[in-house]
Amino acid sequence: MTPEGRCELPYRRGVGAVLFNGDGLVFVARRIDTPGDAWQLPQGGVDDGEKPRQAVLRELAEEIGTDKAEVLAKSRCWHTYELPEHLLGKVWGGRYRGQRQRWFALRFLGRDADIDLAAHEHPEFDAWRWVPITALPDMAVSFKRGLYLELVAEFRHLAVPAAAAAAKPEAEAAGA
Repeated sequence: MTPEGRCELPYRRGVGAVLFNGDGLVFVARRIDTPGDAWQLPQGGVDDGEKPRQAVLRELAEEIGTDKAEVLAKSRCWHTYELPEHLLGKVWGGRYRGQRQRWFALRFLGRDADIDLAAHEHPEFDAWRWVPITALPDMAVSFKRGLYLELVAEFRHLAVPAAAAAAKPEAEAAGA
């Protein structure tokens, strides 16, 4: 595809989830359709008439088998990434140049046993784990590393154990 052709394509509207567990670690999963050891955060498109907050919970349910989570924060802006040349015209029916996404930080309220990557008819992932938020950029495919660096910068302050996060408002109210 020519550079002009790429510019003619719109971005796909989507959402993404930075899902923290009770220890302040982040959920990552390995894509079935990507060669190598590339891990990513849950993400997906926004359906017509759907609000981004609804979409992120739906995407969690579809991709990891559970939406047992509460929203902690949403990104200050919409983030974008560009597909590399070898994927243009192949993914999303060739209709998009990349994604424009609203990201949400969420706290996982379930148990690890609630996570079921095969719950959806067409699973996207074959493995998952909890990692420190700072590990995300090095685990991602190269074209998403910049995006993941932005997410780390924006949501790093939330990467704390749930008990510490709950105690912080109480300490602030007591004047600590």
